[in-house]
Amino acid sequence: MSKTTRATLALEKAKAAFTVHVYDYDPSADRIGLAAAEALGEAPCRVLKTLMAEADGKPVCVVVPSDREVSMKKLAAAFGAKAAKMMKPADAERLTGYHVGGISPFGQKKQVPTAIEETALAELLVYINGGQRGLQVRLAPDEARRVLNASAAALIA
Repeated sequence: MSKTTRATLALEKAKAAFTVHVYDYDPSADRIGLAAAEALGEAPCRVLKTLMAEADGKPVCVVVPSDREVSMKKLAAAFGAKAAKMMKPADAERLTGYHVGGISPFGQKKQVPTAIEETALAELLVYINGGQRGLQVRLAPDEARRVLNASAAALIA
């Protein structure tokens, strides 16, 4: 497995402080983020999942703890939209250039508005997908927010 991806290159270009962590990806896992947390030996609240959604029909990215569910109402509000829905996996893959299970908010083919769950910012370090299945990057959540030019918002149900 290559530890260099568009995500890690984007982090390097942004001069972000991060480390790369590889784990055994389980494609049969019901909840990929929780499986990643278990494989890394980390609390699920520190392993964040990247979700692609649509807010009033426009693509957006949200980064939330892997053990929590996103509230569509809160997601819409975070982007000043009336309605939100999850993006279809094929559309998410086409937009980001990543495969489901390996979608990173960093280095997407087309950067879209991004929000990070505000409670995640209280963590010292978090893990976020590094651009391929079985690859995570660990960094300070404020550093992730800076690199992504993301807003902090209440996103979870």
